Amino acid sequence: MRCVYLDLDGTLLGPGASLVRGADGAFSLDGVRALQACDRAGAEVVLYSGRRQTSVFECARLIGSSAFVFEVGSGLVLDGELEWLTGGIEPSPERGTIHEQIEASGAPAMLLERFAGRLECHTPWAAGREVSHLFRGVVEVDEARAALEETGLGWLRLLDNGVIRSTGEHLAVHGTVHAYHLIPAVASKARAVARHMQARGYRPEDCIAVGDSREDLGVTSTVGSFWLVANALEHDPSLAGEVAGRSGVRVASEAYGAGVYEAVVTTLAERG
Repeated sequence: MRCVYLDLDGTLLGPGASLVRGADGAFSLDGVRALQACDRAGAEVVLYSGRRQTSVFECARLIGSSAFVFEVGSGLVLDGELEWLTGGIEPSPERGTIHEQIEASGAPAMLLERFAGRLECHTPWAAGREVSHLFRGVVEVDEARAALEETGLGWLRLLDNGVIRSTGEHLAVHGTVHAYHLIPAVASKARAVARHMQARGYRPEDCIAVGDSREDLGVTSTVGSFWLVANALEHDPSLAGEVAGRSGVRVASEAYGAGVYEAVVTTLAERG
């Protein structure tokens, strides 16, 4: 095993986005132990997240990682060099940030109007982003895709990045609330992971990934093995149907950092 790709919120980080809290909220070093096991095995750790670049940078710096993926695969930072993975849509003095270009397209306003009561801005985390527009709510992504295509905005996609602990401010829906990102359609965590593997010369069998959302599951086609932490299914039972019979996907018996530790040590043990 040469590389482990780790999601942050809901995966490496426990309740309250804490590295040292387990599923029960008690102090736990399982996530740290997972990172230590990777270091001892000589495996690189790469964080991939929906968070802003500055936020993932700080997390990567804290664990001593020189590469990370931010805003759901929109950008890859590798040894201090930033590469946009947004299909040629990049910041410019004339057009502004990618986030501003998406805003100017009218897509965020259209989605909020089309799904009023079912979708709202995920404040305060929606602020200060370079690429994605961040929402929360209960929406079918296929329905959102159709709405974007109908309005000539098919170059964008709305993705489901997992369950969040929020009831929303103005949502008129019942059930589990999810976080959604509106990003260029070509961007994804899977594409960013593939680009990092290419740059490092890693083969699929050299790598595993661990996550908790549908977007994370997309990485399955890129790495040798993908692990879903136990809390993913606890929070969103509908994921079970997408995991069943899917080659290369394993479900950890433990949640959050303990699930990451399980994925890492199991992989190391099996590969001898």
